[in-house]
Amino acid sequence: MSGAAILASRAALRAGAGLVTAAVPESQQPIVAAALPEALTLALAETAEGGLRAESLGRLLAAHKSRGFTALAIGPGLGARPDAAKAVIGALGSLLIPAVVDADALNVLALQPRDQVRALLQRRGSPCVFTPHPGEAARLLRLKTRQIQEGRRLRAAQLAEAFGCVCVLKGSGTVVTDGKSFWINTTGNPGLAKGGAGDVLTGIIAGIWAQRLAAGGPEAALEAAALGTYLHGLAADGAVRTKTTLALLASDVIEALPDAIRKTGLR
Repeated sequence: MSGAAILASRAALRAGAGLVTAAVPESQQPIVAAALPEALTLALAETAEGGLRAESLGRLLAAHKSRGFTALAIGPGLGARPDAAKAVIGALGSLLIPAVVDADALNVLALQPRDQVRALLQRRGSPCVFTPHPGEAARLLRLKTRQIQEGRRLRAAQLAEAFGCVCVLKGSGTVVTDGKSFWINTTGNPGLAKGGAGDVLTGIIAGIWAQRLAAGGPEAALEAAALGTYLHGLAADGAVRTKTTLALLASDVIEALPDAIRKTGLR
């Protein structure tokens, strides 16, 4: 789903990332490049169905060696076929930079034994931010979605502790936690339930995190996740005034980001 990759990449750029590379299956590269004139693109090996091949990891690592990527956003539009799953595991195990893990990347991890995923993430030596919606969180924790919604703060903390990550449990009153500190988001509106909004959030967090890393500190992941979530909702609240909740699009949230950033006093 190239649209998801486009939305996440554009959001990262709008959030302040200086240079973004969208790594996509080679048949999708011309589409993504045409939609993202401000970004670089990287064509990866693909299967006959157009999904990522496990062998695509080599090209990604070669690009990292030459370009020096700062942060990784993985999952939007990826698909969860076996080859894509191998690519996700390989990327997280070999591309040892801070990572925002979303969508199908979370679904891939949910299918693996939890202790193996935890060990993989610990070996990385770089933090991860997970951005699940309640259904994805339920799959990761082997629970029902209802159980996630009945105790959102508790379940977000359990997920953060189980995987050693920062968890952004999306939904009304998004919970952001590293298992110890908690942020409950107060911005946003029902228009964010529309498809693509989660991809935008992933890009915003990655774009902010890439900048926060320059300041260092173990709290950078939690701060980037909390600030990204707040800005995402604030931009949606600004956009909905003219677009309405019914008509709000994920791309409208991206276009409203400059005003949201200005309101927070960021530059």
